[in-house]
Amino acid sequence: MNRVIKKLEINNIHNQRIMGKGITVAVLDSGISKHLDFDNRIIYFKDFVNKRHVVYDDEGHGTHVSGIIAGSGRMSKGKIMGVAPEAEIVSLKVLDNRGRGKEENVINGLHWIIDNGKKYGIRVVNLSFGTLSNDEKAGKKLIDEVELLWDLGYVVVAAAGNNGPGPNSISTPGDCKKIITVGAENDNIKVFVNGKYTYNYSGRGPTKQCIIKPDIVAPANKIISCSNLWQKGYPYIEKSGTSMATPIVTGIVALMLNKKEKLTNVECKKILKENAIDMSMDKNRQGAGLVNANAILNIL
Repeated sequence: MNRVIKKLEINNIHNQRIMGKGITVAVLDSGISKHLDFDNRIIYFKDFVNKRHVVYDDEGHGTHVSGIIAGSGRMSKGKIMGVAPEAEIVSLKVLDNRGRGKEENVINGLHWIIDNGKKYGIRVVNLSFGTLSNDEKAGKKLIDEVELLWDLGYVVVAAAGNNGPGPNSISTPGDCKKIITVGAENDNIKVFVNGKYTYNYSGRGPTKQCIIKPDIVAPANKIISCSNLWQKGYPYIEKSGTSMATPIVTGIVALMLNKKEKLTNVECKKILKENAIDMSMDKNRQGAGLVNANAILNIL
């Protein structure tokens, strides 16, 4: 993450004391561990998979994603820090110990935010997962729920998925036209994604509804963040994929809201896209381009 922070010049934002304080992010994933880098900022945890009442992550994906968003860097003495290191996390476990999820659990998690999001001050929702299911009915149900969240004012950020490079390879719910969909900045190098070495993996549009996607791209390869095995001597771990790019953008949105809390989700998406760095790629590969954190905060 220190490499990402420098590349995107997020350190300049942190130097202005804009760290995500007061912004709550909901992360629907495999859970979260009580890693020291989260301090006391895990404000709520709910398990839709095993119905347990303790904070845990039996896969590790959710801890890694949450660390990208809000890790303080405490265990690395500040070297491996998240994008919004003072943001708070609501962790909703909807993926199992293999990182797989049932549609019912995901929709229950989204429903929980609809019912409780305002109570916990949630402003941003991170969805670092997706499916290319051929079940159109199930896919539409998921998109409808995500759209409802957006219509209620939440900033919803979802992964483009790792099923590229063909067209129509954006995962659901990343293919929802309203939300912010994030692809990988550079997938033209071989990295370990979804249990295998691959490249050209980032999901590409257009969607089946002929929508240009993703909306924006962010660094995705070999991202070092918090590990759920930190108590066993492994405080951080490296992962790659659009699941890692997504929380980078989520963290930047948290910084935007920290600086100007009355921004709407539509305004956030517009600002992100208008200030992205064009990488001279096809729009269905890069969207508007590389997320430009520094420019975003300079104009707010």
